[in-house]
Amino acid sequence: MGQILLMTSAAHLSGLLKARILFTVGFGLLAAACATSSNLSTGPRSVSIQGGATPAAAVLSSSMNSLLQQTGPSYLTVIVHEKTSGHGSQGRDELPKALTSGSGFVVDAAGYLITAGHVAVAKGNSVEARGSEGRIYKGKVVAVQRSPDIALIKLRNFSGFPVTPAASPCITPGSALFSLGKPHAQGDTARIGELNSMSFGRPVSYNGFGYPDAMVLKMNTRKGESGGPVFNKRAQLSGMMVSTLSDGNGRSLNLAHALPVDMLAKFACSKYSCSAAWRRLSSSSYKNCKR
Repeated sequence: MGQILLMTSAAHLSGLLKARILFTVGFGLLAAACATSSNLSTGPRSVSIQGGATPAAAVLSSSMNSLLQQTGPSYLTVIVHEKTSGHGSQGRDELPKALTSGSGFVVDAAGYLITAGHVAVAKGNSVEARGSEGRIYKGKVVAVQRSPDIALIKLRNFSGFPVTPAASPCITPGSALFSLGKPHAQGDTARIGELNSMSFGRPVSYNGFGYPDAMVLKMNTRKGESGGPVFNKRAQLSGMMVSTLSDGNGRSLNLAHALPVDMLAKFACSKYSCSAAWRRLSSSSYKNCKR
């Protein structure tokens, strides 16, 4: 699993002077070993709810079943395969080697799905995605942006519901949030936490990917959850999970990074004809939020 050592201020990490970002989806052989089609078993999905220790987490605990009913259909798990070359002895329905696996969410009913760029790896890669009803959809990576770390996937014959984006990227620190994702070797998981800060205050880069800034969440994530949606208490999309933080000794800080929803909107609306709600978000900026 890739990692990078960052130096940051006490204001950002509660008095800690060092932080290491551990990617929630790894690269190369490690990710390929975890990314197999058997991870996409059929059948209705069951989501485990992991409550946080923060006071805001209690705000969502009693309403999570209802929130999952609203948001679950838009959340998918994905396995990304090497590009199909069009040559060789593979059958038409046989996908090439698996590269990575991660999480994602539907942003348009036509089958457009957003995930992290380091999950999708490269434009043209083949994708399998599992929906909440257990159906496996196939598609391709149609766009990858290295910073901010975002990718767009187009699924074929998709039938489902897109996320509802929040009207504004601004979130008050301490507000309750929850994420959806699938940690490797575990089942689908909803994590309850809260916003620590709208800004990390500096750019991050790793293995050719990164982001100029990110929201800091009080939430303990795991490898495999990159690209997963982050929702507010009204079941509206507020961001996308990209990384989890640990201290210099590898101990979890119970903190994670998520890209704010306006970053996602700018990317999405530059790649396809997005809805009016997404267009409004694309003209906004988390930088204008009160800190």
